[in-house]
Amino acid sequence: MDTGTIVIILLLAVGSIQGLIFGFILLKSTKYNRFANRILAIILILLSYRLCVQIMRLFGLGYYDSWYYIMIDISWVYGALIYFYTKAQTQSSYKFSRKDWIHFLPVIIQICCSVFVRLQNLYWDGTKESLSWLGYYGYVLWMNNSTIYIVASILIIVYAYKSQKLLNSVNEKIEINTIKLAWIKRIIKSFLVYFSLVLIVLLVDLIIYKSANDGSYFYFTRFYYYPFFIGIAIITYWIGLEGFSRRNDPELTIKTIINPDDLERLKDISRKLENAMENDKLFKDQELSLNSISEQLNIKPYLISKSLSEVYNKRFNDFVNEYRVKEVQSLLQNSNHSKYTLLSIAMDAGFNSKSSFNRAVKKQLGILPSELKTKK
Repeated sequence: MDTGTIVIILLLAVGSIQGLIFGFILLKSTKYNRFANRILAIILILLSYRLCVQIMRLFGLGYYDSWYYIMIDISWVYGALIYFYTKAQTQSSYKFSRKDWIHFLPVIIQICCSVFVRLQNLYWDGTKESLSWLGYYGYVLWMNNSTIYIVASILIIVYAYKSQKLLNSVNEKIEINTIKLAWIKRIIKSFLVYFSLVLIVLLVDLIIYKSANDGSYFYFTRFYYYPFFIGIAIITYWIGLEGFSRRNDPELTIKTIINPDDLERLKDISRKLENAMENDKLFKDQELSLNSISEQLNIKPYLISKSLSEVYNKRFNDFVNEYRVKEVQSLLQNSNHSKYTLLSIAMDAGFNSKSSFNRAVKKQLGILPSELKTKK
């Protein structure tokens, strides 16, 4: 085995091994993005196994056996998986629907064509006449040309483009975690750019080489074959590393775009809430709830919640507790309250239990309640 072959084996092995390891890790349940991580795991495992097949071929193993053909027969599935991965990352509640299965139609067609072509071996006796017209030219098109790779590349390009459009459509609706959006875009762009280059090479090589050799063409011997798989190994290594390191990133939060008139009404509600807290000090009511403040302000509860979410990016309890914590800090500054316990001051500020007070202080100030007195 020459040095070049050894280098190729090492490069393919690094991508394959890492892809398999990270793929099986991502298959396990994670805190966030479980469905998306599992789709990425499937992509990594399929790519890694494809690299394993190529390594086996370099050792003279697995030539045209069933395991080899299984991987060839599902190469048209990558584009759809990339698209579903993007949908799962941008839609936290996304699950496969019945209409989504149409995206797997290409791989079903691929399997049917591949089975049909391989069945021709049952009738082949070394002559063209032993096969039907469809069988002969189907075999030539499928086995003696890079048809499978060309179609696979086109599908990946199309679905990567669809994924980019999907990401761009939510770009302005992202509330948090734009860094995560950026690395998803990088993954999609890597597939789009790489397989665009692959498609160009395949088409140019097919047309020029076939013309120069009077129609004699067998793409397995072409110069780009193993460089192509080295590129796959690099992509597998990279997306495995990206997916693993970001597997527990919080999910993207998508905000619904509100028209200016509705937003102004919500801002008006927010001003009424501020007035109720700052001037009327409603937060001091230990029994204060969304429904009770709704009755006092004569505003429907869902509009109050929506106003807090859109204007302040807060929930009702967090909004009220902010005022209560500030009130505790203000009371502690008053020497007349030095004789009172911290809990009694918290109760006076509107908290109805020690645990709710502790949680609010830790969440808003990042300190223990006992530290409030030292920060007067």
